[in-house]
Amino acid sequence: MPSRHDNSFYGLAIGFTVAAGAVAVGPISGGAFNPAVVFAGATMGMFAPSTLWVYLVAQMCAGVAAGLTFRTLNPSDK
Repeated sequence: MPSRHDNSFYGLAIGFTVAAGAVAVGPISGGAFNPAVVFAGATMGMFAPSTLWVYLVAQMCAGVAAGLTFRTLNPSDK
């Protein structure tokens, strides 16, 4: 079985995932898919500082959900 280092499609898959997210919810969220982008956008005046908590809470909840999903689907992976 080939290792993950022999597969050059990981970058392509990640790129398409980010592009799909940007097309699907970019107009709603401004394309802020990680906290660094949110803080950079706030610094440049793209997001109002009073709305930063909305982005950060949603991203933290998504991270917890992803972790729990991984643990549920891969119980033997420690």
